[in-house]
Amino acid sequence: MSSKAVFNEDFEYLKPEVASSIANFKTIGKLIYGGSRNSIKVVDTTQAIKLNIKAFKVPNIVNQIVYSFFRKGKAQRSFEYANYLQSLKIGTPTPIAYIINKSGFLYKKSYYISEHLDHDVTFREVADDVNFPNRYEILKQFAQFTFVLHENGIEFLDHSPGNTLIVIGDNNQYSFYLVDLNRMKFHKELPYEIRIKNFSRLTNKKDVVSVISGEYAKLIGEDYHKVSTDLWAETQRFQYKFHRKKALKRKLKFWKRD
Repeated sequence: MSSKAVFNEDFEYLKPEVASSIANFKTIGKLIYGGSRNSIKVVDTTQAIKLNIKAFKVPNIVNQIVYSFFRKGKAQRSFEYANYLQSLKIGTPTPIAYIINKSGFLYKKSYYISEHLDHDVTFREVADDVNFPNRYEILKQFAQFTFVLHENGIEFLDHSPGNTLIVIGDNNQYSFYLVDLNRMKFHKELPYEIRIKNFSRLTNKKDVVSVISGEYAKLIGEDYHKVSTDLWAETQRFQYKFHRKKALKRKLKFWKRD
């Protein structure tokens, strides 16, 4: 088994602790997400910093070959995209390193390490709670944040409610940070249709869509009713596909049990 580790030069002093954390990943740290595909742990260091380590599962055999020879793997993309976002002053937890393990020429386990961000809430919590303090202002500023993303030609394909962390500041100011970065597309200019579709995964709450539409319409100089209608149509389209897919999975599980 061979290993490749690439570090942000500002964090090379953490190499020994990162290496130890990866070697002992199963037994150390606090698990904050454990899914069928990936897991995330927060690990303390001897320095004044916490590591956020995302472990990607071993890909299928086809992708083991693809990620070795033809396409960058998820950990590398996460690291490089985070550096790019920060170069544009777009919020994301600070990237520290990525690590790739290979067996022969086959791509195996990989890890993306960033500085753990102690955030206050996610977009989901704000969108789902009609009584969340200053909710209207947070949604407006989120629309502004996404506008900056779009103006820089960035299409964040996983722009979903759990992938924006929010830090509450003073004087009604809020900071937004993107996570789960490995799926992005970059354009010279982002067309209107892609901009609107990029909001579709965020919520099924019409009042949230209305607030975001109003602020975003002002920013792009477009009619509010057009933006609101188009954004709600894309939201409904996504919801239909999402629930249809879930229903199909339930049917497949039922058939397997039979």
